[in-house]
Amino acid sequence: MHTQRQQQVSEMLAHIAADYLGKESNRQSLITVTRADIAPDLSKATIYFTVMPETYQEEALNFTKRKRTEFRTYVKEHTSLRRLPYFDFEIDYGEKHRQHLDTLSA
Repeated sequence: MHTQRQQQVSEMLAHIAADYLGKESNRQSLITVTRADIAPDLSKATIYFTVMPETYQEEALNFTKRKRTEFRTYVKEHTSLRRLPYFDFEIDYGEKHRQHLDTLSA
């Protein structure tokens, strides 16, 4: 169960990550931020995303992991968070699974 503060910070970070990746990605693939999860103490945040086409998934994951430090700076410049969390990026396999089920049921 997320606290209201966790929910607010998660949503804000998802929007900021989407802006950042939209500006920084090479446009060979479409990186879509699906959500952000943050620890109860706000010390760690994981940004989840999907990639189209899927063949660029590994490349996109490596790209986002390389950009963690720059992303942290971007968050610092675009938010009023007093303490910045440690950031990580992950492929949102849950969202990919849901999309696959939607395709099968169509």
